[in-house]
Amino acid sequence: MQLRRIAASALAISTVLLGAACAGDDLAEDGSDSASGDKGAVKISGQDFGEVQIVSAMYEQLLEAEGYDVSVQLVGTRDVYMAEGQFPDSVQLVPEYVGGIVDYLNTTVNGPDAEPLTTPDADESVEAAAPLLEEKGITLLDPSAAVDTNAFFVTKEFSESQGVTKLSDLEGKKVVVAAAEDCAERTDCGAGLTEDYGIDVTEFLPLGFASADVFKSVADGESQLGLTSTTDGTLESQGMVLLEDDKQIQPAQNLVPAVSSDWLADNPDVEDVLNELMAALTTEKLTELNGQISVERQKPADIASEFLEAEGLL
Repeated sequence: MQLRRIAASALAISTVLLGAACAGDDLAEDGSDSASGDKGAVKISGQDFGEVQIVSAMYEQLLEAEGYDVSVQLVGTRDVYMAEGQFPDSVQLVPEYVGGIVDYLNTTVNGPDAEPLTTPDADESVEAAAPLLEEKGITLLDPSAAVDTNAFFVTKEFSESQGVTKLSDLEGKKVVVAAAEDCAERTDCGAGLTEDYGIDVTEFLPLGFASADVFKSVADGESQLGLTSTTDGTLESQGMVLLEDDKQIQPAQNLVPAVSSDWLADNPDVEDVLNELMAALTTEKLTELNGQISVERQKPADIASEFLEAEGLL
């Protein structure tokens, strides 16, 4: 299951596009104008939703400051910029997620029923995928502490009245879950709730991932648990509380730069630049940034530059 691909539907803001991004999914064409630089061209791709728009803008601004000619083209799905599990020659850098890219490579190379390589630990997941990454010419730099993975929420009223702050607090309780259509059978979703946490799920309502219908269902009391992501910046404004995954049924989904190995070998200075950014990002900070795009409707480039300046990175 590709976790990241679902989260796109939760955070995508169709009216807010990254300024440097090109329309469409044709990576062979570059419609962006870049600032002139003396270190050569670099193309950034990735999935086109709010969080990646922000992080791509950070990559772009940092590399332009280093003297690179940067273009950005975000696309709909991972398989556009990773045809057959590898980057096309036109792409050098992608904001990725550890579990997402490792699962994608594993199922692409070893088949859809391949034994999972991911665990709740980012470093373990990357190490397990090392042979696949080398084969496909992809290097993962330092994973960030910022994690964007599936998560469950309840209303503040429910949390306070029932004393529920983590999923294990629901052990033995009867609940209705509003979630993505495929949640019931997944180990990181419905199966994990019932088998790992011992929650008595009486019904799964297939209302989507972090959709308006999911939030309405929980707010109205039709369901008690709703499915979203750990970096959902809208929860507080909607009166919702994220529950801790204290038994860790989610694989690691740490934000990580995925780089063409050949390009990185020719441009080793990029590693320190991007690793410093990863060190500055946390789940809390990323959630706040997502709120700026999804609630406050700020532009990704503006959010990125403000963050980079505040962190002393730009």
